[in-house]
Amino acid sequence: MNSKTQVVEAGVIHGRFQPPHLGHMEYLLAGKSRCAFLYVGISVPDPRYMPERNHPGHRGLSSANPFTYYERLHMLRAALLDEGVQPAEFEIVPFPVDFPEYLEHYVPMDSRFFVTIYDDWGREKAALFRSMGLEVEVMWERPMKDRLTTGTEIRALMAAGRSWEHLVPPGVSSYIRKKDLES
Repeated sequence: MNSKTQVVEAGVIHGRFQPPHLGHMEYLLAGKSRCAFLYVGISVPDPRYMPERNHPGHRGLSSANPFTYYERLHMLRAALLDEGVQPAEFEIVPFPVDFPEYLEHYVPMDSRFFVTIYDDWGREKAALFRSMGLEVEVMWERPMKDRLTTGTEIRALMAAGRSWEHLVPPGVSSYIRKKDLES
């Protein structure tokens, strides 16, 4: 096993998770398999602090960020527990990627930062973390067409009143339905 795939003590994964979906679960579980403890960072934890310069394309739009930090925390927790990840093996935290100088207040900087790349934004974040002296592992780089799904697709299906539940973990769909968050 080379140093990039050996299990480390702590790892960090981050995303907007708007909402958490099956593609996110692939990412989360791949990261968890590489560390004893996983920090799951929710980016854009507070929409008041979302500089458009750091959110290419749709990412900075309020319509692309309908779920609160609190709602995403509960959805992620349910999804990870459904997959058998034990509560003592992960923590969900805010992850202000737009203000990288604050990251040290939310995650241990000596963790391995796991990223996946589908576009320039992914490359920019990996480069940013490296420029900060962080240990970065790119788990995979794939073309956008190879994504399992996207939050954009799921939100569009919800808005159209079409089936979306098959694209998210059961705990996520259950939470969204229970809290009436489809619209």
